[in-house]
Amino acid sequence: MPQPDPDRAAGPLGTRATSRDDIPTDEPAGSELIVRSAAFSDHTLIPDRYSYEGENVSPPLEWSEPPDGTAELVLLCEDRDAPTGTFVHWVVTGIRPDTTGAEEGSLPAGASAARNGFGKPGWGGPRPPVGDEPHRYFFRLHAVDQPVSVGDQPTAEQVRAALEGHTLATGTLVGTFGR
Repeated sequence: MPQPDPDRAAGPLGTRATSRDDIPTDEPAGSELIVRSAAFSDHTLIPDRYSYEGENVSPPLEWSEPPDGTAELVLLCEDRDAPTGTFVHWVVTGIRPDTTGAEEGSLPAGASAARNGFGKPGWGGPRPPVGDEPHRYFFRLHAVDQPVSVGDQPTAEQVRAALEGHTLATGTLVGTFGR
């Protein structure tokens, strides 16, 4: 996997939520992972090929090295602007801490994907209602201090509950999409 490109957008380190485009975090300042994509920059449009009605393949992602003590990485992608509340597009658990990214259309070796909001395991690309303002898709990576034990095909809620009190660092990449 190529090394992260320092010229790609990733957002400032150690900042807290200050607007609609930020998401709050309860981790201490400085405990951030940098998450990037070769397909889009932070807060820019996600190409149509990654959408549900496009090719519906997951975008390529790369991230910085997690802190010492990381036992597992967990990735969630959610649309926080969905009319029915947060809509889950991807839940990936079991990512080894030495993994530096995910290739387009695939999971990192050893990782597993739970069901998305469309009821299918794996990636479910953006599909906001026609005419809505572009929705924001939060790709949030968590470095945790113990393996996440949530059983086969956990829900995003079960994964989030398992992360509580065990997150060492997080990183977020936000893409937008509208139709």
